[in-house]
Amino acid sequence: MPQTDHLKTDCSKCAALCCVVLAFDKGKDFAFDKNPGEPCRNLSGHDCTIHDRLKQAGFPGCVAYDCLGAGNRVVQEVFAGQSWQTDPRLLRLMMEAFSGMREVHKRIDLLRAAETLPLEPRDEQTRRDFLARLEQHRWSGPELNDFEVGLALEIDLFFHGIRTSLPASFLAER
Repeated sequence: MPQTDHLKTDCSKCAALCCVVLAFDKGKDFAFDKNPGEPCRNLSGHDCTIHDRLKQAGFPGCVAYDCLGAGNRVVQEVFAGQSWQTDPRLLRLMMEAFSGMREVHKRIDLLRAAETLPLEPRDEQTRRDFLARLEQHRWSGPELNDFEVGLALEIDLFFHGIRTSLPASFLAER
């Protein structure tokens, strides 16, 4: 059975979390200001009423945004398909979980990219171990809330350590 690619965004399996959680400021990427936790005024249920014309309506920032699959994973894995749209009491919990899962998925993305680095065998094994932990774990809301002060910090320290051990020639090429 093929493993799910957790970084693949599938908005049909989400609950428009990015349209609620994220804030944006009026400017070249967004036509108006939106506060975090406030549903976008273009949102109707799960659907964006201007999705087929986002750029023309002044929302190229929405077109460019990719949650790296965090939204669909939160809805499907953490909340078993439930949504704040049918149970408004879930909104705060889903917002927190989405923020945490975005951090998990950022680390997955970085760990995958680090596969191309000339790592020492021990560091390569550490990279693989971190990646397996993030991809294979079934996350709960409380675990996502604790992620940034636990495992995320360990991963960040790992990246700091390998950066200082990479050959100067490799860093100069970048």
